[in-house]
Amino acid sequence: MIPLLMTATGAGLAWLALRLIADDRDRRRARAGWLDHIELQDRQQAVAATGFARASGRRAGLKLDLQAVPDTLTWRKLPVLWLLVTLPEPLPLRQRINLMMRPTGIEPFSSFDRLPHQTALTAAFPPDAALRSEHPLTLAEAALLARHATLFQDARVKELVLSPRGLRITWLAEEADRARYLLFRESDMGRRAMDPADLDPLVLALRAMRADILGATA
Repeated sequence: MIPLLMTATGAGLAWLALRLIADDRDRRRARAGWLDHIELQDRQQAVAATGFARASGRRAGLKLDLQAVPDTLTWRKLPVLWLLVTLPEPLPLRQRINLMMRPTGIEPFSSFDRLPHQTALTAAFPPDAALRSEHPLTLAEAALLARHATLFQDARVKELVLSPRGLRITWLAEEADRARYLLFRESDMGRRAMDPADLDPLVLALRAMRADILGATA
């Protein structure tokens, strides 16, 4: 009886080990291909140290860099996955400006907390938004931001960055499953590929802002 029980237990453990290996393989494959549904001209793609894809190329007439950043900091109730949509193009701006929703100071994707000047925002922006910059804002810079405040009507937009090196929007792509995380402390994110329909409004917002900046200095 005991040998039979040991055999059954061993078989069960072997099955579990194989299941975990297969699950890990599927997870790695899904994360590496998380951006595969996004069409880009002149595409370049790699897998970051996090296991998630990073891709660059042209879409809607813009050169873009797309990066997925998992945020599993222990203080957060649930881990999240951020999408960084960057337009890496020199722009006629005099400083770096970061506009962030609900900043904590430890966002892994941002230098918001290191910028020295904080500016109070008008009622055009959500009440839990904050703005920091390298220097005090000029009237023209404040007006530029106000013209694009509607970006933050999307509750998943976390941050907007404007700098002489380009523009960036950080967007909440996914939140870990609550039950799975609370029970197993697993943040199993990235199983479902990024939907192009979610990306396009962010790209259009960057294109409009770029045109506004270039038009103002023409």
